[in-house]
Amino acid sequence: MGARQHKKRIKAGVDTTPSENVAVKEPTAEAKKRPDKWSGALGWAKSIAIAFVMWLFLRSLLVEAYHITSGSMENTLLVGDVLFVNKALYGAQLPIVGTKLPAIREPRRNEIVIFESVEERGLTVVKRVVGMPGDTIGMVNNMLQRNGTPIDEPYVIRTDTLDYADPKMMWQRSRLVAGVDRDQYHPSLKNWGPIVVPPDSFLVLGDNRDASYDGRYWGFLGRDRVRGRAEIIYYSHDANGILPLPFLTAIRWGRLFSLIR
Repeated sequence: MGARQHKKRIKAGVDTTPSENVAVKEPTAEAKKRPDKWSGALGWAKSIAIAFVMWLFLRSLLVEAYHITSGSMENTLLVGDVLFVNKALYGAQLPIVGTKLPAIREPRRNEIVIFESVEERGLTVVKRVVGMPGDTIGMVNNMLQRNGTPIDEPYVIRTDTLDYADPKMMWQRSRLVAGVDRDQYHPSLKNWGPIVVPPDSFLVLGDNRDASYDGRYWGFLGRDRVRGRAEIIYYSHDANGILPLPFLTAIRWGRLFSLIR
């Protein structure tokens, strides 16, 4: 009787052989909560990718840090200053495609701007805007004059008492105002012009007036080269400091997070 029942159960499709019975074990609640190592790594990768995209967005479209490496803007900017530059104000440039976004407004007189070098590809330069499109600019006895009026420049320092001509300044002949004899024009460091700033361009000079290689020598700055306005000195370090613990004492604490004027 038992054999007949066993055969019937086999025919009905029910296999009751003990060695072939497989028990499926359900995961415990603790196992379900335990994170998979690959999912954790994927989460970190996503976080890093998001942070990188945000950093690229901020750097390309809003603000970027620049390190001052020359003394041409002393004492406004010192060697070792690190600046935050507002790139959105004058119209940020989109990465890869190179298209410029609309500007909030145009550069103004006396603003300190960051721009691409007129002469050297890949070099970023910082100077102060002293001449706008249509302005008549010149210098008489080391005193800047704009549209016939001497300009007070309290931020400028003058370190050289000598005045000397430089052949690089001869480009100014083509921009002299009417009435100036171009054949007799011999510009020098402290006496030049008056010249007229062309449309869509600026004249920029360094605050360390006698030690700055600027628009007096290489010409006008095209609007398309301007990248942003210097806003804040967020860090400053004196590499020539000789005090102990230079990682602390060489920091110019009084310049940190100071506005640039």
